[in-house]
Amino acid sequence: MRILIVEDHRNTAAFIRKALLAEGFAVDVCRDGNEALTAAATVAYDAIVLDIMLPGRDGLSVLRQLRERHNATPVLLLSARGEVNERIEGLNAGADDYLPKPFVVAELVARIHALGRRGNESKPALLRLADLELDTVTREARRGETTVELTAREYRLLEFLMRSAGRICTRAAILEKVWDYDFDPGSNIVDVYLKRLRQKFDAGSGPKLFHTVRGVGYVLKEEA
Repeated sequence: MRILIVEDHRNTAAFIRKALLAEGFAVDVCRDGNEALTAAATVAYDAIVLDIMLPGRDGLSVLRQLRERHNATPVLLLSARGEVNERIEGLNAGADDYLPKPFVVAELVARIHALGRRGNESKPALLRLADLELDTVTREARRGETTVELTAREYRLLEFLMRSAGRICTRAAILEKVWDYDFDPGSNIVDVYLKRLRQKFDAGSGPKLFHTVRGVGYVLKEEA
């Protein structure tokens, strides 16, 4: 599961991130509402932990924008106030759950697990672009009638690109979302893995799907 934490308090964000990483989640952190909206439009998250009290655009405004954009990612609201009216307002705005601060981290993790299960019920398990298919349940990839074996990192990169199909993915964004900053931004690891995917999926006579945007990154799309 990939989780987005939207929390401006650094210590709180770091505390939540550490707990979720320990559970095996992939975790991204944003510190303001506009940054969160950009991230949510770029990456298909399994759940969003959203603090209501944010600088600039507050959490409820972010939530309303997400739902207006038809983003159905499950959202867990956090608030230090814990007022009933605020909780009702958040749920009416489209939140899936609500947790007042301070909270017990075990409960936060349990609620995120529950949101992830709920979100997976509506998220398509089969990703498809042209004759390229990726089953996110079995982790089986196919190009036409051919099943393609993938390493764990190749799978994660392909899933990220397929969920972002048609959108340009910068090398920095790929490093952040697929490698969680495990590599130096100056590394050519992204190019190495894209070359591997090209060799596995674009080497045949069919249309090329993996495209380089010179000086920017990559995009997965059908040729015009």
